[in-house]
Amino acid sequence: MPSDMPQKPQKSSSEPATAFSPNEGDDRLRPSGEALSLPTFVAGSGTLDRLVETARDYAKQATSENTLKAYAKDWAHFMRWCHRRGADALPPSPELIGLYIANCAAPDTKAPALSVSTIERRLSGLAWHYQQRGFTLDRKDRHIATVLAGIRRKHARPPVQKEAVLAEDIRAMIASLPFDLRGLRDRAILLIGYAGGLRRSEIVSLDHGKDDTPDSGGWVQIEDDGAVLFLRGKTGWREVEIGRGSSDQTCPVQALERWLHFARIDFGPLFRRTTRDNRRALDARLSDKHVARLIKQTVLDAGIRSELPEKDRLALFSGHSLRAGLASSADVDERYIQKQLGHASAEMTRRYQRRRDRFRVNLTKAAGL
Repeated sequence: MPSDMPQKPQKSSSEPATAFSPNEGDDRLRPSGEALSLPTFVAGSGTLDRLVETARDYAKQATSENTLKAYAKDWAHFMRWCHRRGADALPPSPELIGLYIANCAAPDTKAPALSVSTIERRLSGLAWHYQQRGFTLDRKDRHIATVLAGIRRKHARPPVQKEAVLAEDIRAMIASLPFDLRGLRDRAILLIGYAGGLRRSEIVSLDHGKDDTPDSGGWVQIEDDGAVLFLRGKTGWREVEIGRGSSDQTCPVQALERWLHFARIDFGPLFRRTTRDNRRALDARLSDKHVARLIKQTVLDAGIRSELPEKDRLALFSGHSLRAGLASSADVDERYIQKQLGHASAEMTRRYQRRRDRFRVNLTKAAGL
């Protein structure tokens, strides 16, 4: 790092801490989606003002809600880091950001060091926020790129993957559920999520029909041979086909039909909360956190990986265990799994396959050795 980078005077450690808001008092710190306004040479009117609000709404929809939340945390963390060191976050300084990511990897406080993937995500969040404010962050600048390369070389580790829920596991998990209203709902969640290879956010975003609710992420269409899910995912809309199973007990489509029938759902969110007495479905959509909790609890109740302590068992499984389970268990051409999961590349699909035959194609023998 160059030693001649301009620095602001450091504040005394005895100076009392003050509350800091990243967007306080400086319009430059506000994302452009929030600051959208009429050009200065155009006179305002009721119609144009409404269009401004519409444009702001569309700007917010350009990035998924979960990504926006993560980027907001990244930006707030960077702003606090700058504030404590008397530095300006704007305009972007590659030198300053190089120091920031170095501090993330090797903190000078009691804060834990961040993983390489988290630091890379932080950089993406900063680049997005700078773009929203009319700036460009050059991540290839040597002050950033060389520091990041060194962090990767020293700290990078193979990704920690969650355990896949396999076919025998999912059967044991749904067998642990009761046949009351919540049990019917949770059984449908597990089977639909597993057979569709769905993310937990995709499961709970489903509606009964198209355009039922403003926050819908898709809808379901039940047919004689199965169900078709129309999903708005990370890369746009895709269709997920879930065929009927070979057994009534494990058929995801039948499980969904039972839940819809007894919950009396014909409009709105597909998976929703129930009353305390467990006799009626409410209007409120379930949170995606329910799916993660459901997987962990049924893993425990079904005795999966019972040789491990409970804490380790809980850490092994998450919402992604359903997607990994489908990718690992379905003995079909890899292209069909890739399509079902909505992956752009086969390499991404292989990351989800925990039990694939790595040596099915033996290039050593094929090359004559």
